[in-house]
Amino acid sequence: MCAIMQPTYLPWAGYFNLMQQVDQFVFLDDVQFEHQSWQTRNRILVHGSELQLVVPVQRCPLSTLISEVRIVGDDRWRAKHWGSLTAAYGKAPHGKEVLNLLEPIYSGVIPERLADLNESIITTIARALDIATPFLRGSQLGCGGTRSSHLVAICRATDSDEYLSPPGSHAYLMEDNFEALGNIKLNFQHYVPKVYQQHRTTDFTPRLSIVDVIANLGINGCVQYVRESE
Repeated sequence: MCAIMQPTYLPWAGYFNLMQQVDQFVFLDDVQFEHQSWQTRNRILVHGSELQLVVPVQRCPLSTLISEVRIVGDDRWRAKHWGSLTAAYGKAPHGKEVLNLLEPIYSGVIPERLADLNESIITTIARALDIATPFLRGSQLGCGGTRSSHLVAICRATDSDEYLSPPGSHAYLMEDNFEALGNIKLNFQHYVPKVYQQHRTTDFTPRLSIVDVIANLGINGCVQYVRESE
């Protein structure tokens, strides 16, 4: 069974829950880039308030693939993001764990391409959470088709006879009659994240970046968190 997801920036826990359930995980980087999407942004919690971190990218035509999108060559955004992460989680119960995990990425050479940055962050966190699922890139598989037919082609290229999809894709997969396209069994993820105590707030803000989970529960606690749901 495989899962296929766009490489997003600092994704939420459900992304890793999907990943740990499958035999292969494919970064869907060979589809059209979407402005104002999770590909360039995510949310953290600073002193109880949501803050959106956005990676600036260079202007590009609407037809540009995710794999081709380039990050703006300016270190100010990186310093701003790292400053926000430090302010948000420096004094959290397990803040040092997540900051130590991400520091080599933010202090090192930032990749030119957005997909490379996102995949680096995702794979670093996944390995820290003891997720050993193999990673592949859609752009390296050379699969054709659009929408569901493209996903079916990727399943075939990875010798997968089952596909695990996030629930948000249910409508278009049903509309495209996914299973009839290639005799691939379609499964849907069922993940409802549990409430946990967040730093410096009595309220709970759901579906933040997974860095919030690690900062509050620790790596070991996060391992359990991405495997369970309410």
